[in-house]
Amino acid sequence: MDNFKKFDDITSRSHMAGSSLPLTKLNIFSLKGIQMRTFHITWLMFFICFFGWFGLAPLMPTIREDLHLSKAQVGVLVIVSVSTTIIARLIIGVLCDKWGPRKTAIRLLLIGSLPVMLVGLAKTYTVFLIFRGAIGIIGAAFVITQYHTSQMFAPNIKGTANAVTGGWGNLGGGITNMVMPLIFTAIIGFGYSPAQAWRYAMIVPGLLMWLVAWLYYKYTKDTPAGDFAELRKVSPAKEKIDWRILRNWKIWALALAYAMCFGVEITFDNVASIHFVDQFGLSQSRAGFWAGVFGSMNLFARALGGIFSDKIGAKYGMRGKGRYLAAMLALEGMGLIIFALAGNFLMAIISMISFALFLKMANGATYGMVPFIDKKNMGAVAGVVGAGGNLGGMLFGFLFASQISYSQAFIYMGIVICLISVVIISTKFQPAVDVGENEDLDEDSLSDNKPLIDIFDPETDPAKLMGNGIPKLI
Repeated sequence: MDNFKKFDDITSRSHMAGSSLPLTKLNIFSLKGIQMRTFHITWLMFFICFFGWFGLAPLMPTIREDLHLSKAQVGVLVIVSVSTTIIARLIIGVLCDKWGPRKTAIRLLLIGSLPVMLVGLAKTYTVFLIFRGAIGIIGAAFVITQYHTSQMFAPNIKGTANAVTGGWGNLGGGITNMVMPLIFTAIIGFGYSPAQAWRYAMIVPGLLMWLVAWLYYKYTKDTPAGDFAELRKVSPAKEKIDWRILRNWKIWALALAYAMCFGVEITFDNVASIHFVDQFGLSQSRAGFWAGVFGSMNLFARALGGIFSDKIGAKYGMRGKGRYLAAMLALEGMGLIIFALAGNFLMAIISMISFALFLKMANGATYGMVPFIDKKNMGAVAGVVGAGGNLGGMLFGFLFASQISYSQAFIYMGIVICLISVVIISTKFQPAVDVGENEDLDEDSLSDNKPLIDIFDPETDPAKLMGNGIPKLI
């Protein structure tokens, strides 16, 4: 009977070990296990943060009239809305390494909800500008999502998992363009003026952030094996970031690439509604809908980019991933130029959908590479690359604050994107960093998936404990 007890103990420990490992497959319809619960809650967290971050964008035609904003002031608001996120993403990346993604997410949600709900207090351009900048910090939620997802999945599926969570989170930018005008209209239906309605509408995403903070606290862990604080009691780990990673050109190359895809995305999210109103004479609701179509491409396009990145990486390694990313950027740039030159609304929508597809696939391709650049400082790497995206958004924002038309600004953006694609294809992503790209993983990647209890270890092998492997009943 002692042998049965030992056997049950070992198999139980082995099962627990398996449940504390990163997943090697992604079943998006599952909520089973801490890995999949975290997967769904972390993309939802980024979705809600994106919803709040860009909740003002589709209401800008009304806000512009209410606060008497000039074209230059609207351009400055675009710049500020994304520039504060640059610093926030760098800090959040470091905090993920230090606190763990769970605590970092909860604190960001609670603190970030305050300017989202209180922006309605702004009566002047200056106060509105300050609130718009403060709201920008919640854009750092993206770094948490990518970091947390990477903790939950094995190298062979990280690119795909990161692309799905990132894409579904970014979807918040599309949904907010569609939904916020509806919330705005509903509030007007209760008898409030447009000047009051946009202010009350922003309370909605703030309350949703509180809800997601509770979900994060209740149902997630930092890793499949537990929270960082728990794990460090057993095995203390270094908490300092090795800033020598900043010497690695590949990190900066990916930051530059992300500036050309995600930077363009957040810029377009900010100006699309106004562009459609001014260029094609659409109403605020219709403009918000079509701007939302652009964001809604994240439902599948970013994930598609990550899936292709994993497939190409499995066959051609990191160099293949880099060339694929460069191709997506080149197609994005050309599509954006065609959009800018569109002579009618139908052509504009067709070209917008086309360049949006390549843009969001480039997003997924970029973060399909990030987890393999420096695994020991993954939070810092994700933060730097993520900040690069916002830096691109900030710099592109200056075009819309200038005296040139929005269409001219889009043309200049497209040209720059095409030029940067040449830089990316020229960057050598050496095979030495091809961690987990093939089935024959190296020792470092294998260590990521090593069971806590090895059932084939001589000391714990059930066959050893059972003698000849047959339970002795007498």
